[in-house]
Amino acid sequence: MHDSVIRLGVVGCGGFGLFAVQQFTQVPGVRLVGMAGTHRPASLAAAARFGVENVEDLGDMLRRDDVDLVYVATPPFLHHPQALAALDAGKHVIVEKPLALTVGQADELIAVARTRDRLIVANLMQRYNPLFAAVRRLVETRVLGEVLHGYFENYASDENLPAGHWFWDRGASGGIFVEHGVHFFDLFAGWLGPGRVEAAQIGIRPGTGIEEHVHATVRYGDALVNFYHGFHQAGRMDRQELRLVFERGDVTLSDWVPTRARVRALADERQTRELCDLFPGGRLDVAATYGGADRACRGRGQSIDVYQLIDLSFGDGQAKSPLYSQLLRSVMADQVAWVRDRTHQRVVTEANGRDSLATACEADALARRAGGDR
Repeated sequence: MHDSVIRLGVVGCGGFGLFAVQQFTQVPGVRLVGMAGTHRPASLAAAARFGVENVEDLGDMLRRDDVDLVYVATPPFLHHPQALAALDAGKHVIVEKPLALTVGQADELIAVARTRDRLIVANLMQRYNPLFAAVRRLVETRVLGEVLHGYFENYASDENLPAGHWFWDRGASGGIFVEHGVHFFDLFAGWLGPGRVEAAQIGIRPGTGIEEHVHATVRYGDALVNFYHGFHQAGRMDRQELRLVFERGDVTLSDWVPTRARVRALADERQTRELCDLFPGGRLDVAATYGGADRACRGRGQSIDVYQLIDLSFGDGQAKSPLYSQLLRSVMADQVAWVRDRTHQRVVTEANGRDSLATACEADALARRAGGDR
């Protein structure tokens, strides 16, 4: 490998793959040198965009000495065999989520990568969002007390997912928990630690075999978190909301790549200052101010001293696409830093892809048992 340049090969460069590669190649020292896997119009457009040949056979690209890192952006059922082939060829690998379709497959990839001293990581870019770090500090500082409950509600569009799309084929996608849920299982684990699935359900679109929505309840310590993913909306109504409820307030994040946060809380003077420090530049609205005996109230059987009821908004007006682009650049920069220096401490490691997949598989298995494995 050249010391100065990480030479990137891409497998399966459809619409999202092209979007990601345009960000990856903006990272200093990363250069696209090859593409393989498909001759779909999107891939041919990507080849034209970057001026590289799009070969049909993955093996041809993996045999090249001038490919250091392979980005796998194919449907999930191909992630394990293609990532394994790349590792066996001595390449580093970044794979789109999920890391694989089963925990056993993920463990095999990790074992091979460690044996060969190579990178294997899933593109869980949500952890690079500044809002992820702000919420983690909110949890860790306990400025609003303990986390009691949380939810993520994903009302996603199926407008570009016709009935024959691979997304609906469990053999190709792994199902909604595995294909999509891993992002958010990983988010909450990053805030609250390892979780255990307590309940899960799958819903079938009437008159079809399509599993169009799923729900799971995961316990993180003493907190219960609900996850809902439904793919049944018109594109213009695609929307997401995430909330953590604490003893003295809550934080709500909007959009599936969160761009906005809203904190509503009962706080004393010190807590108000700490919340403003956690969300610098946020807009602080005061809904009520308390003095004298009115400062005293109670919750969860405990006395609470309250100076004011606040509504703190952060990130209003931020566009999603530029943030998404930045997160992808951050993923690549972080992983390339490790490729160059094994002492580099990464934000996302192979463990994140494996553990989020394990939760997703646990939820999927429980839901299918509850539903009679329809």
